[in-house]
Amino acid sequence: MKGRPASRQGTLSLMMRAFKYRNYRLFFGGQGISLIGTWMQRIAMSWLVYRLTGSAMLLGVVGFCGQIPTFLLSPIAGVLADRFDRHRILLATQTLAMLQAMTMAWLTLSGRVQVWHIIAISSFLGLVNAFDIPARQSFVIDMVERKEDLGNAIALNSSMFNGARLVGPSVAGVLIGLTGEGVCFLLDGVSYLAVIAALLAMKVPAPKPKPAGEPVLRRLRDGFGYAFGFAPIKFIILLLALTSLTGMPYTVLMPVYVKQVLHGGPGTLGFLMAFSGAGALLSAVVLASRRSAAGLEARIPLSTLVFGLGLLLISAAPGFPAAAAAIALASFGMISQMASSNTIIQTVVDDDKRGRVMAIYAMSFMGMMPFGSILAGWGATHIGVQRTIMLSGILSVLGAAVFYTRLGSIRESVAPVFRRLGIAPEVAAGLESAAELTAPPED
Repeated sequence: MKGRPASRQGTLSLMMRAFKYRNYRLFFGGQGISLIGTWMQRIAMSWLVYRLTGSAMLLGVVGFCGQIPTFLLSPIAGVLADRFDRHRILLATQTLAMLQAMTMAWLTLSGRVQVWHIIAISSFLGLVNAFDIPARQSFVIDMVERKEDLGNAIALNSSMFNGARLVGPSVAGVLIGLTGEGVCFLLDGVSYLAVIAALLAMKVPAPKPKPAGEPVLRRLRDGFGYAFGFAPIKFIILLLALTSLTGMPYTVLMPVYVKQVLHGGPGTLGFLMAFSGAGALLSAVVLASRRSAAGLEARIPLSTLVFGLGLLLISAAPGFPAAAAAIALASFGMISQMASSNTIIQTVVDDDKRGRVMAIYAMSFMGMMPFGSILAGWGATHIGVQRTIMLSGILSVLGAAVFYTRLGSIRESVAPVFRRLGIAPEVAAGLESAAELTAPPED
């Protein structure tokens, strides 16, 4: 009986080990506050577009404009993240994001907002995010210092992101019903002060001077060649691209789904997205308790399968309780796939190519969403929102099945990397032993 508290304390220490780094604690606190505002803006913006236009297609257009810059510019942003000070890049991107939120608040609160304003501001934020995502993803290793804590930091980032998704949409749903969308945009703008203050408070070593190096296009080519020449990174990126194109844009359709299928309003949308955040948060907590990245490659197809099944259940849900449970399940699978993929890639990637590879990761994850948003809007308009979500689920399940057939080659490729890093050496040794047992006898 006396051993239980110590065991629990050990588990908690394992789950929170990235917090021993001061810079990571600052980042986590500031970003956690800012992300609540970000989720409030997302809900408010989608509801505002649908309220002004009543068009599922325009929801897709706004989603496309907000995400297409990531697809087009992330590779260049990745080169910059490898070449320049990531800390300064993040200060610039967070400041610009704050300005766009304040502009959106002013337009909405003054009654001047029109759909073209939303499209233009969404495009600007997408441009900012194209440079922010590779720098932020690469900056994690600069904060936690030791690679064995990297997976924990990424999982905690996911818990922070989805904890905000649990709170932000619920608050936004209530505020939209009471005051309108403008207050959500204003609070989002104010929330950026937290992450900017956290970045300014960090003690970041002066970046080491780097030689001029190769031209940008050659570095881009080398980055793509490295990513798609290494089986684990290649197959993970391809599966992420598929689910981002066909599965994840279901979130764009949630205002239509809530109004047409659940017959609800902004409060219903906010609470439904809160259930999505709860499922995602649970997934992130489970991942945070893992000791290392070893074995996560097997979780990726399973998580994608759960995500696809969740989408199928959303499409068939008869009412709010079933829809809430289904969206929680889908989000659990989605975040588990995303965080597992991120952890594997960041663990095995060479440090000098980290920014470029994480840019390709962002390109496959966020960059494919704009095309998915357009397809989702078109599908909801022509075949209905439920059938569109059902088709997304089917394609995600098929993607999981194809990835599973490649799992053997992925494991063989990551085993020597894990062994070199000292991550779960018994796993790598077991894989080598299995390979020796199945090898043909020598003459």
